[in-house]
Amino acid sequence: MADTLSDRIHDVIASIPTGRVATYGQIAAMAGNPRAARAVVWVLRHSERLPWHRVINSRGTISLPPGDGFELQRALLLDEGVSVTPDGRVDLTRFLWNATGGN
Repeated sequence: MADTLSDRIHDVIASIPTGRVATYGQIAAMAGNPRAARAVVWVLRHSERLPWHRVINSRGTISLPPGDGFELQRALLLDEGVSVTPDGRVDLTRFLWNATGGN
């Protein structure tokens, strides 16, 4: 069992299945602190092994700016079957991970 908030965040991110996305706030809440969305960003920046591309903002968009990872994140999501518009929008009603519902 994870001891720290960072450990719990790491575990949640690692659990996001292929073809699904989660929001920063959703991950923070699942890790036990709904107000820790910035901690999710910190964990993502400091771990090379997490599926970082599956984490988007609560509006359903890629947060990275063009030229700074946006294109890579979009391409990785598309490769996993997640529909992403050219401006980085994901349909959360279709692709948001429901950890309790099995998708």
